[in-house]
Amino acid sequence: MSALFLSRLTLSHFRSHKRASLDLDGRPVAIYGPNGAGKTNILEAVSILSPGRGLRRSSSEDMTRRPEALGWKVTADLTSLSQNHEIEAWSENGASRQTKIDGKAAAQVALGRIGRVLWLIPAMDRLWIEGAEGRRRFLDRATLSFEPLHAEAVLSYEKAMRERNRLLKDMVRDAHWYAALERQMAESGAQIHRNRTHALDLLSTAQDAAETAFPTATLSLTHSDPACDAPKDPDALLSAFAGNRSRDMAAGRTLIGPHRADLGAIFAAKDVPAKDCSTGEQKALLISLILANARALADDFGAPPILLLDEVAAHLDADRRAALYSEITTLGAQAFMTGTGPELFAELGESAQYVHVTDENSVSQTTQA
Repeated sequence: MSALFLSRLTLSHFRSHKRASLDLDGRPVAIYGPNGAGKTNILEAVSILSPGRGLRRSSSEDMTRRPEALGWKVTADLTSLSQNHEIEAWSENGASRQTKIDGKAAAQVALGRIGRVLWLIPAMDRLWIEGAEGRRRFLDRATLSFEPLHAEAVLSYEKAMRERNRLLKDMVRDAHWYAALERQMAESGAQIHRNRTHALDLLSTAQDAAETAFPTATLSLTHSDPACDAPKDPDALLSAFAGNRSRDMAAGRTLIGPHRADLGAIFAAKDVPAKDCSTGEQKALLISLILANARALADDFGAPPILLLDEVAAHLDADRRAALYSEITTLGAQAFMTGTGPELFAELGESAQYVHVTDENSVSQTTQA
């Protein structure tokens, strides 16, 4: 199987780091140091080398180092499917993020064509017990990892929906004003649904085919209204939008469609919904899904993705940590992992590289094992 990894990563005026540079060889990367030292900032820098807003969903202005506020830059050398690429991402004075691939300006979606990045951060721990929006975002990140053009379908749908919502709030009743917008929403919405269901199929297959120490989840895609039970059909979705217009007008917003979808998960071994599981079980289910996503991508893309696992080791006992590290090394993924001390990564031994981040945001590579 081909490899996907960063061989060099450089941060300039990014978050807390005035300058940091790492030389990497494809092994997992264990990043350790005290809380607040800037470990997660390194993971965030890697995350913006993929389409989207990064693992914190922050603005470009928020990523710039203070008090200078000069802007920031992240550069990386990426080996992907036996090809080498140079990636640059930067922002000047809080302006929108810009990207270059191999010296040429590129749209963010192009990053998804040459690499894949998945992450798990502490903010996701409440995924199963909070609102549907976070679960949709989780599913769309997984879907985007398989289909980079998924982002364009989502943007097209959301743009048309914003325009439709304006008409609804203004109590515009003339159907002609809605026709083109609802057609765009129906076509993009149907594509979104097809992409999501395909991603769920891939995730489920990857779970079923693996021997893993982590629990598996039975996954489903649900919608808030029976009218959208079959949104893969653009014509049916178009009819649903038109038929629901009066209800939408009363609410001042679009009440049905893929933007109201939810990701359902049931702890398969116990037949218990994820929202009713213990905190430890919910975390284990999340890790299981990330690993399943990675295994599926190894087959679909041709190489395992880069993994960003923030503080994941702190929530696992020694056996589960060893199982996680074993799955990562067996998969051959370059996983960036953070923790407060090197002892959290002892099970990795020499199969990982080690990076020490201090309170002064000093970043040094060590031989700690």
